[in-house]
Amino acid sequence: MMQTQPKTKDLELTVVLYALSDPIRLEIVRKLAMSDEIACGSFNIDMPKSSLSHHFGILRKAGIISTRKEGTALMNTLRRADLDRRFPGLLRSVLRAL
Repeated sequence: MMQTQPKTKDLELTVVLYALSDPIRLEIVRKLAMSDEIACGSFNIDMPKSSLSHHFGILRKAGIISTRKEGTALMNTLRRADLDRRFPGLLRSVLRAL
């Protein structure tokens, strides 16, 4: 079962920063920043599906991404507005550093 995402007011800086501390998760965020929505299987990251699912779960739990089911695909979006509302400038700074 897919885990739920936290509400904007419940986003925690330490959890968000931890989620962004991994190169694979940063790559996922970078790709999502360049697109509106991407299916989990379309990221072209060379690693086992279970490992990639783990990274998506951490990003979702931190409130960085939102995932919805569309048929058999899991569609991901970056929660840019929520992150900007809670931590102004953080996501922009991270993306600029990439």
